[in-house]
Amino acid sequence: MAQPMESKDATMVVEELPKPDPTEYALRKRLPRKLPKRKSDVYINTKTDFQGQLERCQKLLDAGVPEIHIHGLGAAINRAMTLALQLQEKSMGSIQMAVNTSTVELVDDYEPLTDELEPESRERNNSAVHIKLYRTTASSS
Repeated sequence: MAQPMESKDATMVVEELPKPDPTEYALRKRLPRKLPKRKSDVYINTKTDFQGQLERCQKLLDAGVPEIHIHGLGAAINRAMTLALQLQEKSMGSIQMAVNTSTVELVDDYEPLTDELEPESRERNNSAVHIKLYRTTASSS
């Protein structure tokens, strides 16, 4: 089914390919391209224990790390925001937050379950959030 997309100059038609039959293909989602892994980067997902993620971030802040970066993708955006807000609330005003959003390109591979079919790949976009938490005052530890 073609969906028109409006632009300043003209209307583009984007063809949306039908999804392969799940009885013929196995879906393999590739990992998203990540930012460089720094000690202060925390990647949030929906499968990891929330309390564990909160404690990890708190330990980084307590260890004197000047700023931490929390990254969330898709369904984990809400969890990343909740985590950042809880850390900010626990700090009693000594931590500020800078939030950026982006769109990340993801690739899904469809691997055939039979030898007669060819493998396929599809690109899709997903929303992401990048939250920088940083201290505004020197901590009294």
